[in-house]
Amino acid sequence: MDLGRGISIIDAMDLGKERRTGCYVLHAEELTIVETCASPSIPFLLEGFKRLGIDPKEIKNIIVTHIHLDHAGGVGLLLESCPNAKVIVHPRGMRHLADPSKLILGARAVYGEKFDELFDPILPVPDNRLVVKEDGDTLQIGENRILTFIDTPGHAKHHFSIHDSMSNGIFTGDTIGVFYPQLFVKGLELYLPSTSPNQFDPNAMLDSLEKIKALDVERIYFGHYGMTTNPSHVYEQIYKWLPIFMETGEKVWKEKQDDSIETKSEGLFQELFVKVSSFLTEKEFTLDQEMTEIIKLDLSVGSMGIIDYLAKKQTK
Repeated sequence: MDLGRGISIIDAMDLGKERRTGCYVLHAEELTIVETCASPSIPFLLEGFKRLGIDPKEIKNIIVTHIHLDHAGGVGLLLESCPNAKVIVHPRGMRHLADPSKLILGARAVYGEKFDELFDPILPVPDNRLVVKEDGDTLQIGENRILTFIDTPGHAKHHFSIHDSMSNGIFTGDTIGVFYPQLFVKGLELYLPSTSPNQFDPNAMLDSLEKIKALDVERIYFGHYGMTTNPSHVYEQIYKWLPIFMETGEKVWKEKQDDSIETKSEGLFQELFVKVSSFLTEKEFTLDQEMTEIIKLDLSVGSMGIIDYLAKKQTK
């Protein structure tokens, strides 16, 4: 899909679902993409490049906002088709792309027996093809196109967002939430915070939101999924939902203080799903099966992250 201002999005068909995770193509002198999704998505990206008339050998920069596998798990595999590309990554993420063993262990702990289906294979990225960008660093990819990298923790410590000068837009990965275009086409904008384990920090997330807000961008490009030209509404919803998520998490933690982490996470998931469902009902929206599955997945993984954060907080 052409998003205008020299940017296209390719649907990576993450989890076998449309409009779940996207790869952005920046059409510039230095052809650049943002996000690769997981390895099972790479055939869809290659088909997308073909439809755009792009030879993968032309790609110069592959940027990953952070190293979670649904955003960067396929980068090693994609590099096999992109011999002239460098991979640009947050300083905290570089070593994990070079040696993904810890990423694999962490993802197996979360996804269990579904891991291979969702993520395999995860290939290391050679050191000589990795480029680190620090907070405030820039990359000029065209005569009138400069990318600026901004450290934006909260969802993860290894997360940056990328401001694009030509579109005055920002690629935010998961820092300021998930966008549900399936609802948007039906007239409802919903943005929920992405609180997955194991580096979620609500205070850092709000600080990063403030950084992004201060840039006065016109567009936000989400990892999940697509673009909005209504940034103020995004900020409003994260300000609304993040406290609800945290207050509900603290309530569940207190009520189930003697239960296991797994039981606490499941209890929080159930309560958050009721709250989000009630919100949608108030807006006269009924979730179909696909959207129910997507939102349940997000809230389930997000509940694990909130409980993990509260558990760490207890030990401090």
